[in-house]
Amino acid sequence: MFKEPKTTPLINFSQVFGIIGFFLMFLAGIFLVLGLFSLAWTESMRWHYLILSPGTLVIGGLLFWRFEKRRDLQLREVFLIVTLTWLCISFLGAIPFYSSGAVSTYTDAFFETMSGLTTTGATVFGGVTTGGFQNPDIESLPRSLLLWRSMLHWFGGMGFIVLSIAILPMLGSGGMHLFQAESSLLGTDKLMPRFHQTAKTLWLVYVGITLLHFLTLWIHPSMDWFHALNHAFSTLATGGFSTLDASVGGFNSVYIDVVITLFMFLAGVNFILHFRLLTGRFSIVTQNRELRFYTLVALVMVAGISLSLWFTQHHSIGEAFRYGAFQAVSILTTTGYGTNDYAVWPILPLFLLFILFFTGSSTGSTSGGIKMTRWMIVLRVMGSEIRQAVHPRAVVPVRVGDRVLTDKAIRTVMSFFAIYLLVFAFGSFIMTLLGFDILSAVSASIACIGNIGPAFGEFGPTANYAVVPSVGKWVLSFLMLIGRLEILAVIVLFSRDFWSHYQRP
Repeated sequence: MFKEPKTTPLINFSQVFGIIGFFLMFLAGIFLVLGLFSLAWTESMRWHYLILSPGTLVIGGLLFWRFEKRRDLQLREVFLIVTLTWLCISFLGAIPFYSSGAVSTYTDAFFETMSGLTTTGATVFGGVTTGGFQNPDIESLPRSLLLWRSMLHWFGGMGFIVLSIAILPMLGSGGMHLFQAESSLLGTDKLMPRFHQTAKTLWLVYVGITLLHFLTLWIHPSMDWFHALNHAFSTLATGGFSTLDASVGGFNSVYIDVVITLFMFLAGVNFILHFRLLTGRFSIVTQNRELRFYTLVALVMVAGISLSLWFTQHHSIGEAFRYGAFQAVSILTTTGYGTNDYAVWPILPLFLLFILFFTGSSTGSTSGGIKMTRWMIVLRVMGSEIRQAVHPRAVVPVRVGDRVLTDKAIRTVMSFFAIYLLVFAFGSFIMTLLGFDILSAVSASIACIGNIGPAFGEFGPTANYAVVPSVGKWVLSFLMLIGRLEILAVIVLFSRDFWSHYQRP
């Protein structure tokens, strides 16, 4: 007598897997480019890419063939697409590392790939695994693998999904949700009326600054085009993978140190502000409060670390500033490059560096970490609570500039901090259970969730993560993914509410 009401699934899986298929087809194109480079360099593994490329294309094509856009993307679909896309790219991207024999286990290959894609920069190369396998040094790797590591950084820095939106406007308003789930860029500003235009503009700025950095490195005699290109990719993505075992310090050049320090700082600036600056809107850039705060933190930490090195290590003021500025900006922007072994520094500069492990640079940059905007809000909330304690009857709004923050905005930031610290504690606990000392365990956890890479103790700037057991590598890889996608897009998948009430009337 009565018809049952029609129900609509909250997750349209054909749409989800169709979009993921498109990303995999794009990945197949990258494998083809790597295969052509490998062929030109006459590497023995050239056929690995040339076989992997059509295989990935077929998988992606079959998934994309199922794509059917019935409606705009829902939030649950967005979270699922973003997380699964990054996982699929990491699983497939690990194959060249494993098939080449550069690593003995797929776990090591996945760890290296996830580290590259999330711009973490933690590596397993150059160390001995728990199984006794000696991973090759970075400099002995095939050039195509070195290029793949840097390309993972570069595409992961701005984001595969942001790139796809720039060239795939068919997603409509669903592209906006994907944009926001993968990147913090739209949390600050909007450049164009359409989101795919914004994504395209940001990628053009990203490519332009990368090209400029490449040219500034290439003109130096110690860098050929290959080293310059890899370091340009890695720097603008704030990744940290280098083509040398000694990282940037292996070039032993003041010029290169200064240039990379400058571009690391620029990579930590909101890329929307770069566009504003290029279009002549200087007042908007100079009045940006987050940029001011980011610059202030950078200057204070550079001064503090440099002066402490000058006083305690008997460096000349020039050397102290060179090493101190580079390492401070490297950790602040979560890049993770090194020019000096900070593990042997005195306690004061080490303490200042450790503080930077919990920062991150600007919202809308390629940097990982907590970000300056969130720290500004937390500091404002603390100040408001102190004033409220002194004047209990007063109404003390929380302001950032002229803007009064809503309770929802404050709750979101405070929830982020709480989850961030819980995940950090979880990673530290697991690493401690695996037998690492407290300094190594804690610093490895924050270095991975903050997408920094090198840490302290057994994972210092001259060490690597090869010694971590397989369980630990999977946990740290999980932390890298959570940190890069800024927690919510991944954590929400573990919520019972995400999967409950699958049907709705």
